[in-house]
Amino acid sequence: MSDSAAVYHATATAPVNIAVIKYWGKTSTKLNTPTNSSLSVTLSQDDLRTLTTASCSAQFQADALWLNGAPHDVSNVRSQACFAELRALRKAKEDRDPSLPPLSSYKLHLVSENNFPTAAGLASSAAGFAAFVRAIADLYDLEETPTELSRIARQGSGSACRSLFGGYVAWEKGSRDDGKDSIAVQVAPESHWPTMRAAILVISDAKKGVSSTAGMQSTVATSTLFPNRANVVVPARMEAMKKAIAEKDFETFADLTMADSNSFHAVCLDTVPPIFYMNDTSRSAVRIVEEMNRCAGENIAAYTFDAGPNAVIYYEEPAQDIVLGVLKKAMPAAIGWSDKYSKIEAKLPDGFNGTLLGPLEFGVSRIILTSVGSGPLKVSKVHALIDQEGNPKSTTK
Repeated sequence: MSDSAAVYHATATAPVNIAVIKYWGKTSTKLNTPTNSSLSVTLSQDDLRTLTTASCSAQFQADALWLNGAPHDVSNVRSQACFAELRALRKAKEDRDPSLPPLSSYKLHLVSENNFPTAAGLASSAAGFAAFVRAIADLYDLEETPTELSRIARQGSGSACRSLFGGYVAWEKGSRDDGKDSIAVQVAPESHWPTMRAAILVISDAKKGVSSTAGMQSTVATSTLFPNRANVVVPARMEAMKKAIAEKDFETFADLTMADSNSFHAVCLDTVPPIFYMNDTSRSAVRIVEEMNRCAGENIAAYTFDAGPNAVIYYEEPAQDIVLGVLKKAMPAAIGWSDKYSKIEAKLPDGFNGTLLGPLEFGVSRIILTSVGSGPLKVSKVHALIDQEGNPKSTTK
C-alpha cells in the first residue's frame, strides 16, 4: 500500500470520573477554564469506559466522528480546538524529523463506543474527549505527559482533563490568561486507596432540561451565593479533601463530598431562574444515605450529584454488605445486580426507617456498581473500531 493510501490508526480507552469537589462556572468559555478547582475519583474501566480508535489518511476528505454507531458533528469549536492543538504538536515532531509521515496534514476519523448507557449524569463527555485526545496522541506518537494532554482535553470538555489519570485527580483552575496552567494532576493513584467503591443510581437517562454550559453561565451571572463558593468554600475544601485522601480518612471524605454536592446544588437553586437538577428520587437517595450513616454511628456512605438527578454513592469495601444490602432492599428489580453481587443480602440495619425506601424502587432503572480505576489505556490494534479504509466496522454498536 502506498503512503497516500495508508490508514494509520491507534486505539485507546478512557474512564469516567465523578467529582467529589465540583467544577461549576467558567472564567473563559473560549478556553473552557473554570472559576474553581475540582477533585474527582476515576472509576473502573471494567464498568465505565469509552473506547476510541483514531485514524488518519491522505485519502480522508474531512474530519469525522462516529459515536456508538451514529455520526456526530466535529466541526464545533471544542473538537476543532483539540484537533488543532494535537496537530500542532505532531507538526513540531515532523519538523524535527522530516522522515516521519505528515500525519498532521491528514484528516481524522474517530470511532467511539461506550460500555455504559450514554445517560444524563454519567460523565460520558469526559470519558469521550479524554479517549479521543489519548488515541490521537498515540496515533501521532506524541511524548507529552498526561498533565500536558489534560490542557488539551479540557478544551473539549472541562472534566475530561481529569479522565487522563486514574485514582484521585485534581483539576487546578490556574491563573494565567492563556489557560495553560489550568491542568489536571494526580493526587493519588488507584493503588493508594483501592477499597473505594461507588454505586451509581441511574434515576433518569433523559436529556437535561438545562445544559451544564448554559447552567454555569446563568449561575455565574445571577447567583449571590456563587462568589463565596468559588473563592472561599471550594479552595478550603480542596485542601481538606487532598488531606483526607492522603490519610484514607473516609469520615472526612464523606463529609466533604456530601457538603460540596449540597453546596453545588444550592448555587443552582440560587440561580435566576432556579435550576433543578435533582428530583424527588434524588432527594430520597440523600435521605437513605443519611439514614445508613445514622444507623452505623459514622459515615459509611457519601452521596454526590452532578448536573443531573443520578446519585453516586461512595463507600468503602468493608461497608459493602450494609450499603448494598439497603440498596438491594430498596430496588431489588433494578438492572445491574449481577452474579458478582448475588450473595449480598437485601437487608436493613437495625433501627433503619424503611419508609424511606419507596421512591427508589420505581425511580431507579439501573444500578452500576464499580470501584476506583486506572487512567487511559492503549489497546491492541486487533480491537480497533475501524476497517482497512478507516470507516467504522459494521460490528460497532
